[in-house]
Amino acid sequence: MKFYEFVDKAPEIGRLVVIEGTEQTLAERALDVVLDRLLPIEVRDLNLARIAAADVGDAAGVRESVRAMPFLAERRVVAVSDVQTLRAQERRDLLEAAQSAPDGNTLVVTDLLSPRSQRPQSFGALAGRAALRIDTTATEEVRRRFVEETLVRLGAKAEPRAVAALVASSAALAAVRGDLEKLCLGGKRIGLDDLERESLVVDDPKAYRYAGALVEGRIAEAFSIVEELFAIDPRGAAIPLLSALATEYALLWDLARPGGTIPQRLQWRERALRPIARRVGASRARNAYERAVRGVEAIVTGRAGSDPADYRTLVERISAECAMLGRR
Repeated sequence: MKFYEFVDKAPEIGRLVVIEGTEQTLAERALDVVLDRLLPIEVRDLNLARIAAADVGDAAGVRESVRAMPFLAERRVVAVSDVQTLRAQERRDLLEAAQSAPDGNTLVVTDLLSPRSQRPQSFGALAGRAALRIDTTATEEVRRRFVEETLVRLGAKAEPRAVAALVASSAALAAVRGDLEKLCLGGKRIGLDDLERESLVVDDPKAYRYAGALVEGRIAEAFSIVEELFAIDPRGAAIPLLSALATEYALLWDLARPGGTIPQRLQWRERALRPIARRVGASRARNAYERAVRGVEAIVTGRAGSDPADYRTLVERISAECAMLGRR
């Protein structure tokens, strides 16, 4: 079932929920919706166990947790994240653990793979009819609704051309959301000109040259571009640079996942990026992506300060951290 179909129809939730697809922002939101429906906030801490994929092992701990009796509540929920990183046997063990859950308890698995993935087979396909499957793939229709809902939440409006540009972008929805939040600081009516001037998701050629140079290991060239852009625009250079870096690492993250692909319009880059993705790996690519996104958020919210020198320090620090991740 598509993400918004799940939100709108509110189907019954049984013993196993699989959140699949490749859009991290929607996956996080899907988990929040599941928890809101199953566990009132006042009993959540006592009846929710979160388990990282790295701690699954033979799933004995998951099995024990999902069999436990709820405490002062009707059910218990166990949430396992990043299942796409598990080996085949670990995935089978996890499925067996899910099948051992008593009625009333629920295992929620986040498996950020395409539902059609074959190598490895998606966890939802492995579970079959036993699971409620929530597909977070960000189709054009999904992206449009996400943009429209974000605008409503912000109390803002956008020109149709600006909405169309955001919908057509290949950027992660976290970057789209950050874009809109930033633009709303300057006014509640967003035009295409505003988007092109300030956007995190509309291409800036030099910023993308910087990001490409950094992930490919041409560190001196990347920092030279940082110096050049800050010399031109000390206050406005940081967000395009960090946005481009987030987009670049999002592509590597997608390619590093088993069976991962990148958007059709960018597949001409796959030959160059796939070897880098194999070297960096999904975990480090995600780490770098999240660092870049947090950098943008720090600027948008003011946590990074107001001095342009602070912005440059932030960009250089994140660039250095990402460069180190790529070398390991």
